[in-house]
Amino acid sequence: MSRDRFAPFDHFLDRDQALAILREAVAGADDGELFLERSVSETLVFDDRRLRSSGYTAEQGFGLRAVRGEVTGYAHSTEITAESLRRAARTARLAVGDGGGSMAPPATLIRHPLYADADPAEGIPVARRIALLREIDDYARSRDPRVVQVTASIASSLQEVAILRPEGGLVTDIRPMARLNVAVIVENNDRRESGGHGGGGRVSLAGLMQPAHWQAAVDEALRIALVNLRSVPAPAGVMDVVLGPGWPGILLHEAVGHGLEGDFNRKKASAFAGLMGQRVAAPGVTVIDDGTIPDRRGSISVDDEGTPPARNVLIEDGILVGYMQDRQNARLMGVAPTGNGRRESFAHAPMPRMTNTYMPGGEADPAAILADLADGIYAVGFGGGQVDITNGKFVFSCTEAYRVRNGVVGDPIRGATLIGDGATALRQVRAVGNDMALDPGIGNCGKQGQWVPVGVGQPTLLIGGLTVGGSAA
Repeated sequence: MSRDRFAPFDHFLDRDQALAILREAVAGADDGELFLERSVSETLVFDDRRLRSSGYTAEQGFGLRAVRGEVTGYAHSTEITAESLRRAARTARLAVGDGGGSMAPPATLIRHPLYADADPAEGIPVARRIALLREIDDYARSRDPRVVQVTASIASSLQEVAILRPEGGLVTDIRPMARLNVAVIVENNDRRESGGHGGGGRVSLAGLMQPAHWQAAVDEALRIALVNLRSVPAPAGVMDVVLGPGWPGILLHEAVGHGLEGDFNRKKASAFAGLMGQRVAAPGVTVIDDGTIPDRRGSISVDDEGTPPARNVLIEDGILVGYMQDRQNARLMGVAPTGNGRRESFAHAPMPRMTNTYMPGGEADPAAILADLADGIYAVGFGGGQVDITNGKFVFSCTEAYRVRNGVVGDPIRGATLIGDGATALRQVRAVGNDMALDPGIGNCGKQGQWVPVGVGQPTLLIGGLTVGGSAA
């Protein structure tokens, strides 16, 4: 990976010239910016006792945006030159026409450093990373003779961005990311089951490669696989569900979080549109999106429009109090941007996106929550899911779940899916545990074809009356 700080106005463009072109592009518009980026990423995948794949990607480019009302003109290029910038400016202006807009107030352009400005793989040779993946494979197989396949991967990336505003302000950010994942397949009596674990964040690979970290990841993946090996078919019907802490917050992210993004509410396409100040959840339920947590996967020292991140309370004690906003939607809705303007890369325009979305802990003892569950399931892990943003309806598959009767956690179950809608689920929260946890750093969020890293979290929750899809024993 590159070691020198990204300085496009030193190596590619004259800053004054770029600013003049940008100002021409946004003349008569409401807003706009020049976003420049350089990024590199590396991935190694070790599968079935051998290196299955390796990848290295490097790209750079810019995106130029002009905004007028609800219309966005956007052009991008991998060629960072004055001439390509001029072409992009002409293209962006086609959308905003001859103007007539009123330029939005300048961005704050404050960067709050939340992670190290360093290559996460610096000083770690590829050979050492491959050797570690082999160690992980050997260790997993040594833990249990029923392990028949191990897949381990190491990934790292470094994204460097510079954001130039029409008023002349400039802000830069260097964003590291690292991740280590382990998946195992176990077999017994011709039955195979799998389990996986991993995580990371805006941290160095060195910490993830410590034995204490990767061995714990292997042990957890193996534990989940062995639990699934003795699972029984899931029940079906409407029942109470206890969700575990941490990663199960992905259900909150998908079923509720997207519905609290500004663009969906401005367009009246969200189940939460028009409900500001009203009760949308049970008392005790608070939902927060916080891009300021150090080293977390979803954190950003500055968003992709130049706005500083914030700890944004969205639902407070059951009352809807805020939406997540980028600059365009905030202006159209008459509110302040919240630092949630994010984009996948220079080839994409920003939009309101989540960062780290979670529900803070309550006062209930998690053990007591389970003890009070007369008949239901305890869902600890989740895989894929589908959500309809307009009504909040969701379907999520459980990767680790248990049958609970009379407060006793019984057999693990397989094939369970949770079906419901976010707005109803929030109102049916009956208990909030005191054990809030964030996920281990594995979240990716898709919206309109763009993917960005995110974080989720929650405490143990009891939700009444969810539909559980499964098959009777």
